[in-house]
Amino acid sequence: MTEIASFQCPTRVHFGEGAAGVLPGIVTGAGWSRVLLVVDPALVGGAVHARLVADLAQAGARVTEYAGIDPEPKDTNVTGALDAMERGTEAIVVLGGGSAIDVAKAVGIVATNGGAIADYEGIEAFSTAPLPLVAIPTTAGTGSEVSGAAVITDTARRVKMAIRHARFGPATHAILDPAAVATAPAHVALHAGVDAFVHAFESYLSKLANPFTDAWNLRAMRLIARNLRPFVANRANTGAALNMLCGSSMAAMSFGTTGTGNVHCMAMAIGGLYPVPHGLANAVCLPHVAEFNFIAAPDRYAQVAEAMGEDVRGLDELAAGRRAIAAIRAICEDLSVPSRFRDIGVEETALEEIADRCFALDYNRWNPRQTSREDFLQLLRRGF
Repeated sequence: MTEIASFQCPTRVHFGEGAAGVLPGIVTGAGWSRVLLVVDPALVGGAVHARLVADLAQAGARVTEYAGIDPEPKDTNVTGALDAMERGTEAIVVLGGGSAIDVAKAVGIVATNGGAIADYEGIEAFSTAPLPLVAIPTTAGTGSEVSGAAVITDTARRVKMAIRHARFGPATHAILDPAAVATAPAHVALHAGVDAFVHAFESYLSKLANPFTDAWNLRAMRLIARNLRPFVANRANTGAALNMLCGSSMAAMSFGTTGTGNVHCMAMAIGGLYPVPHGLANAVCLPHVAEFNFIAAPDRYAQVAEAMGEDVRGLDELAAGRRAIAAIRAICEDLSVPSRFRDIGVEETALEEIADRCFALDYNRWNPRQTSREDFLQLLRRGF
């Protein structure tokens, strides 16, 4: 570190088995009488949703529901929720994965700042606090409940917009309850879980990493790497589920400070052109980028290997660091992550445009290895 840095997480996190039971107290304590409930459509009518509706009724809140969420959140989802929201709404409660949470965050921003969500693309492009938000994640992956970022697709430009604000971006409250992720399909758990690992991995390698983010990220990688396999195998494994939820949130607390890296850069570019789930795009990019970035920080890779449970005793720094790459590949292989970009629908004719988009996103601000447009193209070709 050569510059003054800062670290903050304004979210109050409630976690543990049965943590969802704190919701009525949050609502009554804040005095909210009108609430917008944003819910992933796949969860409507399920047990967790039914309990949430009952808890809000118990708290005396008048509730408007919105469930028009796409798997990859769009600006049209945001406008739909705003149109559905009742005048005088005082807070938002969201039940869902990263897509639903990002839409809820975007709705809160536009509700108090006006305009359209595209007006706030970039870093701290709004100055008025959004509506208070209580987030109950149903996937252990994006960490959107505590991160300062929301990613929304601009449907007109076919571009994924990142809306970032360290203080106003995170939810007011996050509730991490293993019961909320128990019914997630295996592929959703996989994509979200790898996304969480990538958050911690790239944040730890970032040029802006600092001792505070290092502590969160090393612990996050330890929790995620050692619990992802059993969690994907059985989402009702409450111990693995809670560890995944906590690891996901820890990583997300950090990357708002550090930024991420080439994995997210490439996944953003691919996701703007193809309907590929964000976590899946990250998973396919991860082994290729991990190998590319290795020479920039072998000492950090050695620490990653240790956090992932690799025995690096007696190994020199380079050999220990390479264990991290091997461990990453092993997770992807064990969980049947596709190894090639063509396997997720990327066309060879699009590689040039994807490389252009990657370079234009300027993740060189954070990625440990300086990456040219030609470097991106070579990465894409090698992984195609």
